[in-house]
Amino acid sequence: MKFLRSVKDEMKQVSWPSKKQLRKDTLVVIETSIIFAALFFVMDTVIQTVFGWILK
Repeated sequence: MKFLRSVKDEMKQVSWPSKKQLRKDTLVVIETSIIFAALFFVMDTVIQTVFGWILK
């Protein structure tokens, strides 16, 4: 029980983000994921094309 009390006390000290900040951070993560996905797609396509030319 002592452990649970200490966890409860620690959770009271956590500073949670506001809804606005949470929304902003979530959008940054989604945008970054989309950018990296597009970048990897382009890199993969280029590498496949180059290897296709080399192996022909």
